[in-house]
Amino acid sequence: MSSPAPRFAMLAGFSGQSSSEDRRELLRKVTEAMDNPVPGGRSIQELDGLLATVAADYSAHVRADLARLVANQDALFTCSAHLFARDDIEVARPVLQHARNLSDTTLLEVIAEKGQEHLMAVTQRQSISGVVSHALVEKGDDHVVSSLLSNRGATIEPETFEAVAVRAQTSTVLQKPLVNRTDVPIGLLNELYTSVEKSLRQEILRKIGNVPPEEIERAFQKNRRVLNKVYGDTPADMTAAVKRIDQMARAQTLHPPSLVTMLREGAGSRTAFKLALARLTDVEFDLAQRVVEGKDLDTLALLCRGANFNRPLFVSLAIALDGQDRALGGAEEFGNLYEAVPVEAAQRAVRFWKVRKAA
Repeated sequence: MSSPAPRFAMLAGFSGQSSSEDRRELLRKVTEAMDNPVPGGRSIQELDGLLATVAADYSAHVRADLARLVANQDALFTCSAHLFARDDIEVARPVLQHARNLSDTTLLEVIAEKGQEHLMAVTQRQSISGVVSHALVEKGDDHVVSSLLSNRGATIEPETFEAVAVRAQTSTVLQKPLVNRTDVPIGLLNELYTSVEKSLRQEILRKIGNVPPEEIERAFQKNRRVLNKVYGDTPADMTAAVKRIDQMARAQTLHPPSLVTMLREGAGSRTAFKLALARLTDVEFDLAQRVVEGKDLDTLALLCRGANFNRPLFVSLAIALDGQDRALGGAEEFGNLYEAVPVEAAQRAVRFWKVRKAA
């Protein structure tokens, strides 16, 4: 490289051992060059190239100071910005967060090569492309992904949302920011219903209730991937249970009231009850199994409302599943739980589950 222009000569000889006074002088000269470029633009190009060449000789404190200047002028300091983006996190953070002209290629290299702190800084950019968002989800921990979800300037493609939704089934860190996104596919939210806390369930139902009918129909036509979170292994008595339920169906004796009878028969009819519940509500067995084994009465109320089971039937099922002696107080509590579920939202939620069953 040719010798630096006179006004930048001190940069080449500056080192990490320089005094704080020298450091201030360096920053003053760089700032002055930014504010008062020489006509023709060569001074900024020379400064950018020189900084990128000699910055490695500077201390981390000096590099961090320069990075903060470069972060807001990265259109002029392309070489320096890309160099600082790969530096230690205290140097890289302002550039990764604020430098708008960093290419996706550079960001993807940072994500692949650096740790979670660098990834977290990338999630805080003003805008993030779909390809960078996907890389962050693949490499980032739950806190990084939560930060990405909270960034309204991040573009997140449907397949990336699917990957997040799978993780969110077992991660409370991801559930709230995912449910709160305005662009998450409604079908994925519906799949999360059984995994999230009550307040988020209410938000999911609210969103489902606001979905236009034509969007619901489009969702039915899409061949979506299925979130495969199975609650335990297939029961050992599944074959016998299938035979029993098939026989009842052929004899036209498989009706909602049959559920109460099977549930009261005890452990020997547990699998048959789950299978009958799945058949009568037209959802997958694994969903019915999660509801029963988890004593998830909120989701049971949703299934009963969506399948037009009446309130007394739901109360009887809830009391039997709950397994606690609550007398009349329990019946009233479960009845109120049933009434609190909006019928239309419940029907839409169950319709989404039926689509999944048919996929």
